[in-house]
Amino acid sequence: MLLTRRRLIAISAILATVPGATHAKTAARLWTGQALGARASIRIDHPNADAIVTRVMAEIDRLENILSLYRPDSALSRLNRDGHLQAPPFELLECLSLADAVHRASGGRFDPTVQPLWTLWAESAANGTRPGSAEVDRVRTNVGWAKIKLEAASITLHPGMALTLNGIGQGYVADRVAVLLDAEGLTDILIDTGEFRALGGQPGGGGWPVRLESGERLPLRQRALATSAPLGTTFDQAARDGHILDPVTGMPAPANWRSVSVSAPSAAIADALATAACLMPDVESILAMNERFKGAHLEGASM
Repeated sequence: MLLTRRRLIAISAILATVPGATHAKTAARLWTGQALGARASIRIDHPNADAIVTRVMAEIDRLENILSLYRPDSALSRLNRDGHLQAPPFELLECLSLADAVHRASGGRFDPTVQPLWTLWAESAANGTRPGSAEVDRVRTNVGWAKIKLEAASITLHPGMALTLNGIGQGYVADRVAVLLDAEGLTDILIDTGEFRALGGQPGGGGWPVRLESGERLPLRQRALATSAPLGTTFDQAARDGHILDPVTGMPAPANWRSVSVSAPSAAIADALATAACLMPDVESILAMNERFKGAHLEGASM
């Protein structure tokens, strides 16, 4: 089976084989429902599959309560609303620390503070218009990673600022779920939260067969893969204004790339690098950025 990105959130895992141990044959447990605002599917071969599925979904729900823009009481939403968050959850601090590393490696192109710009473009599109240059320039004054005060005890935003983790959050959730399943003694795991995270390979051998946007096939094993496309989601019905915004210009990413795929040991890093790559002018710039992260590789960049 070929897997394509953003099909649905899907997790597949089996019980690890322990030398000298025997396991009773169990039927796979298949769960379907909703998670991270998308259809979700979990298939687990394990005697305690029901309990593990419950723990996985509880962990995803817990992370959404921290990182989601769409839950009004999440830690991120409260930070954006109040401009200050005392005693921020570890996961929010960790995610922002990873974002900081990619921000620096990308020359500032990856910047979660673009949320006010995203809101401007989304609201304009809902009204059937496109924001003018004066509006973009005005809102752009509320964008800038350097304006965040990020400390273990608190996070403070400059007035008018807001953050989005849409370019790193899905990958981060995949990483956390992988840690949970690994601790449960599962192996040969594939997690798809919009970005892929593989621990081991297919139960029958070989890597998980993932298909890139270009149509190429990539066997994924012990690493993560993320793909970003400037026009993968657009604000306007004419599909001209993509959702990846340049923090410097305030405009949607130029159409340099149709899609960019990056693999890395971490799904969060792969997710953020693929997003930033869409704002890079050439392959050389993407490669230079990836070199800052051990094990990060450009898997595909179609123009």
